[in-house]
Amino acid sequence: MSPNLRRRIRLTAFFAAALVSLSLVTGDPEVRAEAASTVSTASSASSAYTQKGADTCLSCHNDDSMLLIFRTPHGQGSDPNTPFAHLQCESCHGAGGEHAGRRNVGAGHPPIIAFGRDTETPVDEQNGVCMNCHKRHLGMQWTGSVHQRNQIACADCHSSHATVDPVSVLTRQAEVCFDCHKKQRADSMKPYAHPVRFGVMTCTACHDPHQSASDSLLKRNTLNELCWSCHTELRGPYLFEHAPVSEDCALCHEAHGSIHQAMLNKRPPLLCQSCHSQRGHPSISFNEDSLGGGGRPPSAFVVNGSCLNCHSQIHGSNHPSGGKLMR
Repeated sequence: MSPNLRRRIRLTAFFAAALVSLSLVTGDPEVRAEAASTVSTASSASSAYTQKGADTCLSCHNDDSMLLIFRTPHGQGSDPNTPFAHLQCESCHGAGGEHAGRRNVGAGHPPIIAFGRDTETPVDEQNGVCMNCHKRHLGMQWTGSVHQRNQIACADCHSSHATVDPVSVLTRQAEVCFDCHKKQRADSMKPYAHPVRFGVMTCTACHDPHQSASDSLLKRNTLNELCWSCHTELRGPYLFEHAPVSEDCALCHEAHGSIHQAMLNKRPPLLCQSCHSQRGHPSISFNEDSLGGGGRPPSAFVVNGSCLNCHSQIHGSNHPSGGKLMR
């Protein structure tokens, strides 16, 4: 408990005693009523919070994971912006006077605010405690976001007692996200994927878990804007554009990982033929036979780069003769 709070409680108790003495001398009913109210307030104030603050809590909760709080920003009492500069543990966990009080054997302790998935404290109440200090970090768009609607608690992702929050570590952040996003974990392990599993890239390089008005919590308004922030050579504008490229990168590419080169949804020519027919083309539609099935050698049109053997400028071309994306 902070020194200021203890001082206020002692002063309240002192004035309560003075009012009681005055009521006995004067016999005034109003003075007696005010004295009774003040005594009740002083009693509730003194019992709501523990007398020794964190020392009371640590008499039971003294394992290593709890003691690490003193090596985090939250546990620095010298910083007036931290919980420990005020009510210490009870700044976040609520008044613990009843919880820490003496109980009969087996009676248990009244619950306090607890954080995490396996606690009885409602998610809104947990997040409300965090937002008392971190509201400006979340931003206005947290309310109504997909994480907020799905009752994701701050403690589901963040560890306030850890010396270093895992989501802030380049090599550990993805594992926190993958606890819920199982499909994305599987995709990231495919042969062709962004280097998330190698700790070179993080989920938050593309997504903003707290505030985003776009689909999938992207950090840009559209998927193409996000992709072009790294793949600037593909941004354009081009004299001859490939329509799906300027519309949506995901029409051809899998963002989290694929078994096909360049993280493609399908392997060419199957991907190309999902939009382009053989009409006007010097070849016929490629199938399992032309791809080398039945013991036949593969067609010369589909070996190596497949359609890209000729149409190499697949994202667009600025060449005067690049209408077929060949130059």
